[in-house]
Amino acid sequence: MKSAVLPNSDLGTLQQKIDYHFQDISLLELALTHESYSNEHNFECGNNERLEFLGDSVLGMIICLYLYKRHPKANEGRMAQVKGLIASTSYLADKARIMKIGEYLKMGRGELLSKGYDKSNVLADVMEAVIGAIYLDGGFEPAQHFVLSMLQTAMDNMEGSQRDYKSLLQEFSQKSFHILPIYQVVKEEGPAHDRFFQIEVSLAGKVLGSGEGHTKQNAGQIAAEQALRLLRLQMGFDLEIKPMIILDDPML
Repeated sequence: MKSAVLPNSDLGTLQQKIDYHFQDISLLELALTHESYSNEHNFECGNNERLEFLGDSVLGMIICLYLYKRHPKANEGRMAQVKGLIASTSYLADKARIMKIGEYLKMGRGELLSKGYDKSNVLADVMEAVIGAIYLDGGFEPAQHFVLSMLQTAMDNMEGSQRDYKSLLQEFSQKSFHILPIYQVVKEEGPAHDRFFQIEVSLAGKVLGSGEGHTKQNAGQIAAEQALRLLRLQMGFDLEIKPMIILDDPML
């Protein structure tokens, strides 16, 4: 069975989207190659796993360096919380969707038919792989430019509210409905060192939000944020929702 490849192979357009032009275009091609594609080719071509590993570290370094310099009064705990939110699977996947990076992925037929090109964990991994590819091709500065062009605004909002989404949702649901939100893990996969969670939050049996992340804490916060936005639209209550700090909370 031949592998299926999404039709958009115009890497020139993609390079314009990410605002970086590769000297070695094979690095970008590798960053866009999913494991399923190399498996169907009997590993004759590589895949983006190694670039993802590198890009994850480069991404973390860029975020930490920016937070350290930009927010000199923030303590280690607050910076770690912001880093966890900004580098979360859902956040990176959202940025990938905006750039339509999924259209450029090389995937195996099965993964393609299951719409793997729109799975949040796949897209987040690709974003990290692209960061790793940019770093190898051009060094730290262009990788930093790419990351900050996506994430700087959200990181700057760390000066806002120190309450987390789960606390806001709990306060609102208790005040308005006299009930507590219920969080449920609906998916858990991946090896022990790289777990992936999907969590849904519901009120009175109705699912209002869903979040994905590499920790239950991050996934729960993203689900609560979705629920708050939905409630604001449905009920018209006045609540300003900004990117905010994920505070420590017990395991679900």
